[in-house]
Amino acid sequence: MTAKSQEVALDRILVDRFRSGDPAAFDEMVARHWDRIYGMVHQLLRNQQDAEEVTQDAFIRAHRGLANFRGDSAFSTWLYQIATNLARNRYWYWWRRKRDRTVSFDQPVSADNDTPFSEVFVGESESPEDVTVTQELVDRIAVGMEKLSAKHREILILRNVKNLSYEEISGILGISVGTVKSRIARARDSLRELIGGDDQ
Repeated sequence: MTAKSQEVALDRILVDRFRSGDPAAFDEMVARHWDRIYGMVHQLLRNQQDAEEVTQDAFIRAHRGLANFRGDSAFSTWLYQIATNLARNRYWYWWRRKRDRTVSFDQPVSADNDTPFSEVFVGESESPEDVTVTQELVDRIAVGMEKLSAKHREILILRNVKNLSYEEISGILGISVGTVKSRIARARDSLRELIGGDDQ
């Protein structure tokens, strides 16, 4: 049994316990998933207070909706979907409000992932050595991310920063795996055009 399938099985047990009237089961679910949900939301919003509020709201909504949770997908996928939808509503506003903010892309993408942000946008066929990171490129990526459509920015973060599989992204966004792959490719192409197109 893989670690992923063990997680799914444990979540299912907790869901059943909660539905049988055990409120402590939901507390366990929150403890298991809070850090990952918060990490994803924070990566989308880049604001601690907003990320905490959205994460909390996601669990509140999950608590309310768990009675109607059909189990068609894993609990974690359902929870990611709730959190992503909530973050979506807030981060589009955030990006417009913070147009002048520069994000440093040579920093690690998160506390538990040492990959520099600049490598997030490397294509499948490229190696990190193929990309020279300069301050100019960092600035261009920050500007490019701001100009990307919400759905392109979102899918790059889910795939490359949160390291979700195509199947998980498909479940969260409610689109086919084929659409996930083509949207990621288009998002990377768009970002490269935005990064390279200003002075050329």
